[in-house]
Amino acid sequence: MKNIQVIDGAINASYSIFAATDEEFEAIFPRKGQDIEFSEDFFRRAKAEAATAIMKRIWERRVDKKEVVGIHGTLFYGLPEKKKFYERKREPVIDWRYVP
Repeated sequence: MKNIQVIDGAINASYSIFAATDEEFEAIFPRKGQDIEFSEDFFRRAKAEAATAIMKRIWERRVDKKEVVGIHGTLFYGLPEKKKFYERKREPVIDWRYVP
């Protein structure tokens, strides 16, 4: 199992972490070394029905943050403005064009 942190644009976002099987993780993060994804890209690539089924299973596997041993990927929901910071869809990222 791999841990995915989900970040959404809600003012009360909880930055929750969920467990995904290796197959689910690879469906969300398909490229070698990829650890960042945006929900709209995942749903477009995997097709909405398949992506919804994967996420339904993942939503049932919330992991208590105190018990997490590593975060393997970050999935952004409804934050397309973040794409410019994660063009390569990999951590770590510091794009000095956006640092004051």
